[in-house]
Parts: sequence; structure tokens; C-alpha cells
Amino acid sequence: MKRYLFFLGLLLGGGALTACESYLDVNTDPNNPVSSTPNFLLPGIISQGIQTQMFTSLTTTYLSEYTVRKSPPGNSTDQFYLTNANSTNTFNNNFYYSAGNVPTMTAVAEAEGSPYYVGAGKIITAMDLAHTTDMIGDIPYTEAFKGAANYTPKYDSQEQIYATVNQLLDEGITLMQAPASQEFRPFYSTSPSISGDILYQGNAGRWIRFANSLKARQLNHLTRKGNNAQQVLDLVDKGFTSSDDDAQIQLQTAIAPLTNTTNIFGPTRANYGTSTFSSNIIKYLNGNIPGAAFPGVVDPRFTIMATSSSTGSDPGVPVPDATRALLVNNVTDFYSGWYARDLGTFEVITYHELKFIEAEAAFRAGNKTRALTAYKAGIRAHMTKIGKGGTNGTPPVTFPVLTTAQIDAYLSSAAVAQTADQLTMKNIMEQKYIAMFLNPESWTDLRRFDYDPTIYPNLRYPASANPELGGKWPRRMLPGATEVMYNPQATTKLFSDVGATSNGDYVTKPLWWDQP
Repeated sequence: MKRYLFFLGLLLGGGALTACESYLDVNTDPNNPVSSTPNFLLPGIISQGIQTQMFTSLTTTYLSEYTVRKSPPGNSTDQFYLTNANSTNTFNNNFYYSAGNVPTMTAVAEAEGSPYYVGAGKIITAMDLAHTTDMIGDIPYTEAFKGAANYTPKYDSQEQIYATVNQLLDEGITLMQAPASQEFRPFYSTSPSISGDILYQGNAGRWIRFANSLKARQLNHLTRKGNNAQQVLDLVDKGFTSSDDDAQIQLQTAIAPLTNTTNIFGPTRANYGTSTFSSNIIKYLNGNIPGAAFPGVVDPRFTIMATSSSTGSDPGVPVPDATRALLVNNVTDFYSGWYARDLGTFEVITYHELKFIEAEAAFRAGNKTRALTAYKAGIRAHMTKIGKGGTNGTPPVTFPVLTTAQIDAYLSSAAVAQTADQLTMKNIMEQKYIAMFLNPESWTDLRRFDYDPTIYPNLRYPASANPELGGKWPRRMLPGATEVMYNPQATTKLFSDVGATSNGDYVTKPLWWDQP
């Protein structure tokens, strides 16, 4: 090819080079286009945005004490040894793969007249920024997404990011309210292949409810900044109306050219082969073990989320040999659970979470009757969702179907507050903790409540914890490793801004929303 082009250049001469453009097209690979249309860009933006949160979960399940290491090394995550690598995918998937591709999609969508695609881009960008700032703190935005024009963007304050998230969600909602007749191209299509809105299959109304639910979640984080309870409730009223609205992605079998499309918690990707459940979560589910949160009440979700032999362990404490013998296939009981299905779902924000947000906000607003109703609705929605039966693993583990009678019995049990006068914040948050299993948002709740033992009595500070934390609980993740390497001035400033002297010291510094 090089010889051919060289000969062509000599033959035609410099004055005729502009006429050679059609010949030079032989170097354009039709299977690797340099431009695309919004319907082919949006699926990656959605899936990579959700995958951002999946990758974060590989760290936060240990920080939230849903999982622990079976044989913790001297510097394991469940002992609060955090590194920049823990945050790299959280940062990179947001800025390079999901929100980072939105400006390209938006430019094309605006030019052709496809407002739903522009709206979806704004809502997913808001989702990405909200998650990343809640895990890391200050992040770039005003100077971000400029590619080669700026590899070292400044970091905006978390307060600014929160305002940006709210604005993007408002703008996204407005665009999603446009008449469908204004849309240049279908928002979702299955022919000749699936493209466009893979999250809600072209349902703009669900995107609006999704955006309002995210607004409610983010506003509810600001309890230390004042009582925004009624505003949260107003947003809840415009949010999800059932579990059918849940913002989640269905994992699927990896068939070439697709890779890594199975569940990040599943056995194929094998991220939890060295882990088991924490004793903390098992004590909420199994009322027949010492220290059970609800003595005598075995949650019917127990053998769906774990197994009847799961006892859990405390962070930093090796699993006893007797317990190891009960682990499924001598690997881990974690892979027997509903959440560890290879072809399961990953949830970003759900109807059952929104009900617990409503319960908390109503409780803070003094409306305990509404709080009780929402609290019970959240429990029922979660139990109904995971209680539909099925199997997982090899050999297969069968999940029981939860009947209405079983759900009603649990809701009438001692594990659940029965009257508005009985309801406490502890009741709400412990049931939310169960229903939010493995979701990184639970770590936000733990931080908002200062890991309060009166709310979460079975949390255990890890044995042999990282001494740099000085006995404190972690409050933030470190900057991503790529940022430390390529944007060192900005990441160094993060440490100086909070007065941190080491990585361990830095992760204990409260975020903006975590301060009065």
C-alpha cells in the first residue's frame, strides 16, 4: 500500500494532490467509523455510566460491610487500606467513556433535531457526576471533556458539582417533555439492531421520573445543610411510581465481539472468590444466630440473598475453618445469592430506594404516618422484586419464590415497626440497608449518619485496620490513579485543601455535604 501511494504521488505531482483524496480513501476502514449518529452513541454512554457504579461497588461493598475477605491480607480493602487504583475506574468510566462521550452525541443530536437524545445525555451526565462526586469529592467539570485541549482540568468544588447536577437534571427533564413529533430519529429501535435508549426503550416519561428520583436522592444527601425534607417529598411525588421504573441494566452473556457483559458480582468475572458476607448483613437477615438484629425473625430474603449456611464474618478476621466447610463449592457462599447471578441486573436507583428516601424525609418533616407507609412500601417492593424465584450457579442454587403471605407475615413481624409512633430513623435505615445490598449509595448513607452505632449497631471497625486512619471511618475515596499520574497539580491541591498528610488521613476527611 505504501509503495502504491508513493508511486501515485510521484506520478501526479504536487499540484494535483487535492485530486488524490478519493484515492487516499483506501485507508479509511468502513468497520471503524470516525463519526456516528446519536442512536449508536447513547447505548455506550448509558452502559458505561452504569458500569462506573459497578466498578465502584468493588470497593464500597467492603466499606459498607456487606462483604469481607475470607482470609484478609495485611492491607485489604475491608481493613480500610485504599489506593488510587480503587478509584481509577470510577473516575475514568465517567470522564472518558460515559459523560466524556456526551458532548459528541449532543452536538450531532442538536444539529439534526433530536431533543430526547440531548436530554438523555444531560441526565446521564448528571448521574455520572453525582455518583463520582459522592464517592470522591471535588471533581473536574467546567474544564473537563475538552480532550487534547486540556489534559489537566481544574477540580470544581463538590458544592458546585451538586448545583451542576441539579441544573443538568432540570434541563434534561425539559427536553424530555418535548413532543415526540419533534424527534428527528426514533429514540429507541430494535431494527436492524438495538440502538438508542437501552435504559427505558424510548419511554420519555420514565426518563423524567428517573431524573426527579435522582434529584430527590441528591437533595436528601444535604441533611447537614438544613432541613430540605418537604422539597425532597415534592420530588418523590414526581419520581418512580413502581419497580418497573427502576434504573438498572440487564447483564448478558458475552458473545463476541462483546466482552465483560456478565455481572461484576457474578462467578464468571470472579471478583468475589476470596470474599464472603459480613456478619453485619447476615445478622439483619438471620434471626436465629447470636447477635441477630431481629431475634426469632428469619427474613424470607435470607436464602435469596445468601444461603441457609451463611454466617458471615467480621472485617479483618479470617473465616474459621468450620465456616469454610459450609462455603458453596468450597469457593464462596457469595456466589449463591440473587445479586451474584451472572445474568442478573445492576441497579443504579430504584423504586424501593425512593420509598426509603420518602420515609426518611417524611420522618424529618414530622409526618410519621407518611413515613411509615413509605417505609413498608419500600420493604414490600424490594421483597417482591427479588422474590420471583430462579436459579444461579453451577451446580445451580434455586431461589425460593416469596408469596404475598410470606411478605405480609414479615411486614407484620417484630422486624418491622407497626405504628407511626413506633417508627424510628433506625427502623428506616436498617431496612434501607438490607434493600440496598451492594449498592454504593449505602456507603453514602453510612457516612451521612456517621456510622452511628445507634442506627447501625452491628457495624464492626476492622481488626488490624489501616493505622493511618487513626481509628476513624473512611469518608471519601482517593483520586484516581490516572489523575495522580497526569494531573498531579490538581490532585496535590486536593490534599492541601483538606490538610491531609497521607492517603489514610485524606480518606477520613468529610465531604462537603458531610459537613454542617
